[in-house]
Amino acid sequence: QVQVVESGGGLVQAGGSLRLSCTASGRTLSTYAMAWFRQAPGKEREFVALIGRWGYTTYYEDSVKGRFTISRDGAKNTMYLQMNTLKPEDTAVYYCGADSLNRLARHQSAYEYWGQGTQVTVSS
Repeated sequence: QVQVVESGGGLVQAGGSLRLSCTASGRTLSTYAMAWFRQAPGKEREFVALIGRWGYTTYYEDSVKGRFTISRDGAKNTMYLQMNTLKPEDTAVYYCGADSLNRLARHQSAYEYWGQGTQVTVSS
């Protein structure tokens, strides 16, 4: 059984930075595609960024391109999301997902394993 846990969220002023982490236990995720999604109050969960199993392929939602960077460390079984130049509209609960089939998909249904989320709040 795979468990993933997100951490690193918090309260930050607009223009600030945060780094989110997603750590897995129970199985190595080195062969899984991994992704970050987020859900703001009253909105549906939306795709933010994904990274392929080897770390060479990445995709970003348009509004975060140039500000967010997704990466992974296989030795630590951990994925990261470096978030810079944060905006109030980035406020949401951020979730990480893992896809054993490495489909590089932007829809959440492709991801079998999910964490509980970490809250990111950006004040204006």
